[in-house]
Amino acid sequence: MTPKKLTGLLLATTVLGSAFAANAQDVTLTIESWRNDDLSIWQDKIIPAFEAANPGIKVQFTPSAPAEYNAALNSKLDAGTAGDLITCRPFDASLALFDGGKLADLSDLEAMANFSDVAKSAWQTDDGSATFCVPMASVIHGFIYNKDAFAELGIEVPATEADFFAALDKIKEDGTYIPMAMGTNDQWEAATMGYNNIGPNYWKGEEGRLALIKGEQKLTDEAWVAPYRQLAKWGAYLGDGYEAQTYPDSQNLFTLGRAAIYPAGSWEISGFNSLVDFEMGAFYPPVQNAGDECYISDHTDIAIGLNAASPNADAARTFLNWVGSAEFATLYANALPGFFSLNSAPVAMEDPLAQEFVSWRDKCHSTIRSTYQILSRGTPNLETETWNASVNVIKGTETPEDASQRLQDGLASWYAPQQ
Repeated sequence: MTPKKLTGLLLATTVLGSAFAANAQDVTLTIESWRNDDLSIWQDKIIPAFEAANPGIKVQFTPSAPAEYNAALNSKLDAGTAGDLITCRPFDASLALFDGGKLADLSDLEAMANFSDVAKSAWQTDDGSATFCVPMASVIHGFIYNKDAFAELGIEVPATEADFFAALDKIKEDGTYIPMAMGTNDQWEAATMGYNNIGPNYWKGEEGRLALIKGEQKLTDEAWVAPYRQLAKWGAYLGDGYEAQTYPDSQNLFTLGRAAIYPAGSWEISGFNSLVDFEMGAFYPPVQNAGDECYISDHTDIAIGLNAASPNADAARTFLNWVGSAEFATLYANALPGFFSLNSAPVAMEDPLAQEFVSWRDKCHSTIRSTYQILSRGTPNLETETWNASVNVIKGTETPEDASQRLQDGLASWYAPQQ
């Protein structure tokens, strides 16, 4: 072989070797999630922004149906086929994955410095020593209302409970609109958009929630019974047949303009925006008396963690640090109005209804749903029992006092601090 040919061969080999080395550095990360309605947003907005800034790392978003996610994810993790990045539900479901060695400890991730202790609490061990998911967003509870209906009837946004029920009475008396669109067929709405929506004003948010965990308050205390007394009045304003009304039924009643008020979670904003032909507004749960401090359920909802068995941990940590950035916070919160950033960096909201919801953080104290941390680990499960109790109280088949006593007895049967 001539020196010229040998040189050419060596050069070709070097070029090919460099190409293979470059290709070897390319990594594809897969994200597991239950948010299948977000697929286009991840594909069109979020992933392109990350890939543009991180050449060599590709990302695939591969969601499951929400109801199937937990079971499907656990099966994949056990089989070693789960994606590199795991979208995390709050509290116990994700804590169980961490305790089982399925999620990596991310306490040392640089971006964790961008989140408060409250923001991280849904994805930490009980003692706070390990954080295993990067917080992405919370959802805020309150009431969405039809501004056209309020204007027609001369109703002001209610500030107190007396204002609230006066507005409901006026809407009911007029008869044009169902006062509130909420059913009890699916049960969870009665607790989530009912009891845990209005309740924080009574038990003073985190003060009461943490006291319940410590055993310093009981579900039979006035602060926990009183929200049921308010809820017992709701049935008169939910319209005929509310007992058989499903969650989609309630959504339809409001978006079609047949109901004036919708007890809500902020996750409804995107869907409602595309369906209504009237202007919407929102108000936080009215306080008991004028001048009282207000409390809102600003519930830690979604985060993302690292599969402890991922072969691409370094690239995944690069992605997770980006998820913890101000850039991601702004991108995600505006791509999904109603899912509010938990990042310490301020995020300007483009959607006016979303901005109304998030503005309450500056006016009211934030808390999370009372049943989600620690208190629903036993049997009977306090979360699902609260669904049932809330429905019964609205329908009048159980008194607020009896419902509270039943929940307290159930919790005390397995939870030592309440015994």
